[in-house]
Amino acid sequence: MSLKVTQQNDISVYTVSGTNTSRSLPDWLARKRKRELKNDEAYQNRVELIQDFEFEEASQCIQVSEDGEYAMATGTYKPQMHIYHLPSASLKYSRHTSALNLTFLLLSQDYSKSLHLQTDRSLEFHTPMGCHYATRIPRYGRALAYLRPQAHAIVPAEGNEVFRLDLEAGRFLKPFEVGGFDGPGGEVKSVECVAVADGSHGLLAFGTSAGTTEFWDPRSRNRVGVLAPPANGGMVMDTLGELQTPSITAAQFHRNGLTFATGNQAGIVSVYDIRSPSPLLTKDQGYGFPIQTLNFLRTQATEDEKVLSADKRIIKLWNLNDGKPWTSVEPSVDINHVCHIPDSGMIFTANEGQLMHSFLIPALGPSPAWCSHLDTQIEQLADRSINDPDAYASMQAEQATYENYKFLTKAEMRQLNLDHLLSSGKGASVIRPYMHGYFVDQRLYDEARLIADPFEWERAKAKLVREKIEKERESRIRTSARDKAAAKVKVNKRLAERLEALEAKLYKRAPETGNATILQDPRFAGLFTKEEFAVDETSREFQLLNPSTKPSASAGVDGAERKRGKTAVEEEEEESDSHRRSSDESEPESSASEEEEHPQPQKKKNEPEMRISTGSYRKSGHDTRGFAPVSKAQKKREKTFAARAAAGAKDVRPRHEPKGTSTLGDKEMTFVPRQKERPPQQRKRGVGGPLRRQVPRS
Repeated sequence: MSLKVTQQNDISVYTVSGTNTSRSLPDWLARKRKRELKNDEAYQNRVELIQDFEFEEASQCIQVSEDGEYAMATGTYKPQMHIYHLPSASLKYSRHTSALNLTFLLLSQDYSKSLHLQTDRSLEFHTPMGCHYATRIPRYGRALAYLRPQAHAIVPAEGNEVFRLDLEAGRFLKPFEVGGFDGPGGEVKSVECVAVADGSHGLLAFGTSAGTTEFWDPRSRNRVGVLAPPANGGMVMDTLGELQTPSITAAQFHRNGLTFATGNQAGIVSVYDIRSPSPLLTKDQGYGFPIQTLNFLRTQATEDEKVLSADKRIIKLWNLNDGKPWTSVEPSVDINHVCHIPDSGMIFTANEGQLMHSFLIPALGPSPAWCSHLDTQIEQLADRSINDPDAYASMQAEQATYENYKFLTKAEMRQLNLDHLLSSGKGASVIRPYMHGYFVDQRLYDEARLIADPFEWERAKAKLVREKIEKERESRIRTSARDKAAAKVKVNKRLAERLEALEAKLYKRAPETGNATILQDPRFAGLFTKEEFAVDETSREFQLLNPSTKPSASAGVDGAERKRGKTAVEEEEEESDSHRRSSDESEPESSASEEEEHPQPQKKKNEPEMRISTGSYRKSGHDTRGFAPVSKAQKKREKTFAARAAAGAKDVRPRHEPKGTSTLGDKEMTFVPRQKERPPQQRKRGVGGPLRRQVPRS
């Protein structure tokens, strides 16, 4: 199992899902790298908490039902909603909508009834069968709340009105008009958020764009109090560049009904006692982004009350009493909504990445019942940290990436003159030992390689130029695929020609086999391009395997002797020698002394040819038909039948050849078969014929 863990203030936060989303990479590039994940060990050992826990582009909001068995999330693109069955850890179904969802509420204890606020000013009621009913509101909504005792849907919107929809009667009620009082703050241009004190006094709190918070009693439909903007709430700039009071973007009641928290546009969280207009404490989120989520965590594992505050960059958990930071979670993508599963340490986030994140904080609470197996696995990781003080460091080292490092063995380090870094402590920052070698910083490796071989760049440059020129030549001269393949043959040309002849003969017999050749096959490209695969036809091994093959004029590899043509001087010397030999034969009276003074060059013996064939065997004086050797005169007399027929009567031969000579293929024998006459006695007695038994006459 592989879980990414971060620690702050000795509090471990485990990222259960969403670890492979990176802020530095765009989504389209991350999708192209999915093919590489099959070789990623961390991806293969990941924990897939919920299957298909993602959207195509981004997620907008996520909620968990009261019974803890279902989770609903909305996202894009296309606008859609996903319903997950948590005990099965799988997607139950998904549904597309006509507009992007802004926020939603689960009206029942499970997923069967939900109310969705869309960006096109519509309210949609969804059931398992589909969209049950849709209606529109006069202005664009900003938030959504539900009053359970009255079954009213509260929709803050642009302007100073808060719309109310009676779900039992099925009609709109008179809206609440926010603002319009002589007090702190300016004109209310919109109502940004709403909070309901459910389970206590039931007041409604509305955060406005003027920085004020108004409390309304739904029973009397009147305003009961107003909170002025906090004194140290900061300032923000509007679209025109003017400073103004930040609006209240998040609000939340504690379950006791007396503690109340607000978060404004400048990232300032203020905690109040509703009986006092002054805040108990103020907490700065630190990034200056609007607060999106505020929640009082209900856990049994922690002694102090915790507050969860989140903007689009970070999730912070801190103590309610003194505001001391407890821990924080910073996902790799922007956050849109945060949902904490009650009575557990699990947190879900809807964010701008494809995968929705899920984090587990064991110090905050145990895992939910539907994923209790995580507790056992995390305990095993915790034991490693307890038993081995350096276990956490080793876990972090396992997750380290070596994208800017080059792996070298010890021999390669010595070849690059980097072995002095192995013994000294100077190389700790640039080399990292790993298995049988070292990871060396890529910049150091490039410099060392350039120093060890300064002409490597020149060779690489010349090679690139040569390849570019060859590529341009191929583009100018259009040739067939066979010609291109033959042009790439640099070694073993005779082998290539023989293979082409065999393939041509094969294709003529079986054309259905295709036109692919060995020369075009990339698996055998090195056989015809690399010198180390060249065949030495003058070697003894080649002659033993191919006794009838005559080495070519260019035979020999790696410095072997090659036959060359004769120069003009050598040809003249050979002609003069032959003329001298002929003159010597015509003058037999030359004395021996002259021969001694001018010795004739001895005639070289015919060197045996490496090729053993019928023609070479006959040239050496042997008869290929198994008879005794014949003389030169007999060879002259041997002619073909056509030559003898053309000669006719001119061909005079002795009628009887002398004894001891033989002519092959020139004798002609004729005879006339005659029946030998038998003596009369034998004819009478039937000699020479079948015996007949004479039967005496009676």
